[in-house]
Amino acid sequence: MSSATETLLCLDVGAVRIGVARANAIARIAEPLKTVTNDDVVVNTLKEIIDEVEAKTVVVGLPQNRNQEDTEQTRFVRDFIARLQATVSVEFVFQDEAESSIKAEAILKQRGKPYAKEDIDAEAATLILQDYIEEQA
Repeated sequence: MSSATETLLCLDVGAVRIGVARANAIARIAEPLKTVTNDDVVVNTLKEIIDEVEAKTVVVGLPQNRNQEDTEQTRFVRDFIARLQATVSVEFVFQDEAESSIKAEAILKQRGKPYAKEDIDAEAATLILQDYIEEQA
């Protein structure tokens, strides 16, 4: 993380939804922001979010198989980010997202409150971002 005031954004990209989380470099604690629908206007929606939070770096969860090899989903995420990179000038970094959705759902279940699939996506993005922050320490 290059600046103490930098806002980091994280995307957990899925075919249907994209979980979004953020963290400030000072606090170094990731928090869920929202979940957006992966539709025809999602690139514009994400550009607006990136601009709104003034993110300089966007961490992207990278799904790979157990041998850390690319899969069809990996290629989907990489292609999606290439489209997004064409519209915003921020740094994009990939972060392993192994089992983030499974862990996110377990966390939400532990809280004992009702949750939706959208909540899982945003929580997964939070876990991915927190892993990134801790690896940068």
